[in-house]
Amino acid sequence: MGVTSGVHERAWYLATVALVLGYSATVACSANTPGPTAPSPGLGTVRPTGPASGTTTSPQTKPGVELTVVPHSDGSFDITERVLLPRPTDMLQLQLPASGDQLPGMMAPTKPQVTNLKVVADDQSVPLETTSVPGADLIPLTVAAAELQLTYRLSGSTVFASPSATNRAGAAIRPLTANTDGSLPTTITVTSGLLNAVCPLLSEPRCAVGDPPHLMVRPDIPAAKALVVLQLDLPR
Repeated sequence: MGVTSGVHERAWYLATVALVLGYSATVACSANTPGPTAPSPGLGTVRPTGPASGTTTSPQTKPGVELTVVPHSDGSFDITERVLLPRPTDMLQLQLPASGDQLPGMMAPTKPQVTNLKVVADDQSVPLETTSVPGADLIPLTVAAAELQLTYRLSGSTVFASPSATNRAGAAIRPLTANTDGSLPTTITVTSGLLNAVCPLLSEPRCAVGDPPHLMVRPDIPAAKALVVLQLDLPR
């Protein structure tokens, strides 16, 4: 990505995080917290085929990324990332969603990190030197593979609304493998608590579709643009 694209991406990201998390903080201060923000106009007619808590278990038949995100009360997420590439690769490029210096100065800084990483390539476990991903990283595969599955814990990517009597929070999510093939259509499933979603790299950034309580993130976003800022009520 060029310097200009990187600047534009950061500008979009900062403005959107400020908007979404600012909304979270505002509603948290109210004695009568309103319901979730309505999805984008024109997208509300798109409905999920099942409850948001459902996970995809059928084999992937077309190239793409499927991200299943399970929130926890402490703001961390257990994530399963299933990837089917159009052609085999022997190297994975990994990239965390965002770092603290990419968030507005008035917000609490974030330091996203990945732990408990496990990688399976074409049904074979990939030996890793470390199961933590503190930033950008490259993982060599023992053999070239097209079908990949990553499981990991993402932490440090959440900002809690304050003061708040609820577990309302904002968090940035992005496929760990987004840089491996940025053209892959990406579908992100949040299993609980989703109130709104903003995709700052899309021309239509508000990307929550469906109706509460079965709100979902718009499917088939290109992996390179699948940076999603979630507004959530985390489980207690």
